[in-house]
Amino acid sequence: MISRRIEDFIQTDLKKKMVFLSGPRQCGKTTLAKDLLKVFPSGQYYNWDIGRDRKLILKNEFNLDSQVWILDEIHKFRKWRNFLKGLYDEHSENHSILVTGSARLNLYGRGGDSLQGRYFAHHLHPLTLSEVLKTKFSNLDSVIQFPHEVKIEAVETLEHLLIHGGFPEPFLEKSLSEVKRWQLLYSERLIEEELRSLEQVREIEQIELLLDRLDDIAGSIISLNSLREDLDVSFDSVRKWLIIFEKIYACFRISPFGPPRIKAVKKEQKLYLWDWARVKSDGARFENLIAVHLLRLIDYARDVYGEKCELRYFRHRDGSEVDFLLLRNHKPWMAIEVKLEEQELSRSLRYLAERVEIPHIFQIYLKGKHEKTLAKIGNTPIRSISAPRFLLQLP
Repeated sequence: MISRRIEDFIQTDLKKKMVFLSGPRQCGKTTLAKDLLKVFPSGQYYNWDIGRDRKLILKNEFNLDSQVWILDEIHKFRKWRNFLKGLYDEHSENHSILVTGSARLNLYGRGGDSLQGRYFAHHLHPLTLSEVLKTKFSNLDSVIQFPHEVKIEAVETLEHLLIHGGFPEPFLEKSLSEVKRWQLLYSERLIEEELRSLEQVREIEQIELLLDRLDDIAGSIISLNSLREDLDVSFDSVRKWLIIFEKIYACFRISPFGPPRIKAVKKEQKLYLWDWARVKSDGARFENLIAVHLLRLIDYARDVYGEKCELRYFRHRDGSEVDFLLLRNHKPWMAIEVKLEEQELSRSLRYLAERVEIPHIFQIYLKGKHEKTLAKIGNTPIRSISAPRFLLQLP
C-alpha cells in the first residue's frame, strides 16, 4: 500500500479541530480515513451513502465510546453544515471529527450557517511521483533545490503514471484493458452517483457528451462558445455544467497571469482533467500530469503551511504561451514550460522572463538526457531539467 504524505498532518489537526478532507472520488480518501482509525484508541466510520449509517447520523446516534468519528459523503445531506456545527459544538471536547467527500466541500454550503474557525481543510490528490517513491519533502523552498538523485525507478514510475494515471486502483493495475474499464466505470459513476446526488439537472445525455469532449481539449484554452456549438446547447448550460464538473472533481481550470505591460490575455482559461490518463494526445497528457502535480503543491502549501499560492499560465495576445506560472504570496515565484522532448529555450519563456521578475524558471522535458542552463536573464538562470528530477521535489 502507498502511504499518503498528508496523513500525519491530518492526525495532528484532528486533535485541534474538525478536519475536512476532499478530493476526487476513488483517490484514496476512505482508505486514508480508515488507516487513521488505527492510530487512535477507538473510532467509528459512518458513510452517508449506506442506509444504516445514514439513519444513525440523522438520529444523532453516534458511538460515544469512540474517540474519532469519520463522516464520509455527508455533504450530500442538504443541511450538513448546520448539522456539523451543532455536532462539533456539542462533542468537540471528547471526540475528533473527520469529514470526507468527493466534492469540493467549501462549495456545497447549503446549510447557510458558517463553520468558520471550526475546521482545517485538507485535499487528497491522485498519486504523485514523489509520493509513490516516498521521497522526502522538507518545505516549499526545497522545491527548487533538487537534492534527489534520479534513478531508473523514477523514470519507469513516471512512464507508468503517465499511462495509467494517478488514481490508486488503475495505477496498481498492470493491464491497460483493466485501466480502460476503470475509466469507463469511473465516468459513469461520476455522473450517476456524484452529479445526480448533488445537482438538479435533466440533460444527462448532453452532460455525458460534454464530459467525453473534455478528453480532447484538456490543456487547451477553453471556448464555451465552441463547446456550445458542438453540443447544440445554450452558452449558460455549458458554463453551468463545467462549474459542476469542477465541484465534483472531474476537471479544473487555471486563469491567465499578466500585467498590461506584457500584453497578456486576461480572461481565457485553460482546462485540465484530474485523471490525466484520459487525455488522448501525448503532449497534452504530459502537460496535464504536470498541472495536477503543481496543483498538489498549491494545495499542500495552503493546507500544511498556510501559504497563499496560485497556479496560473501566461498567454500573449499573439498566441504564444508559457504553460505554468506559480504565484507565492501574490508574486511570481516559478515559471514552467513543458516539452515532450528536450529543446532549445522557448521564445515565450524568454519573453516572459525579460519582462517579469521570476526567481525560478524551468523548461521541463520528458525525453532527453542533457540538463543544462539554457540562458540567464538578469540574475535568473533558465534551466532545462528532466521531468523526473523536477517532480521528485514536489510533495
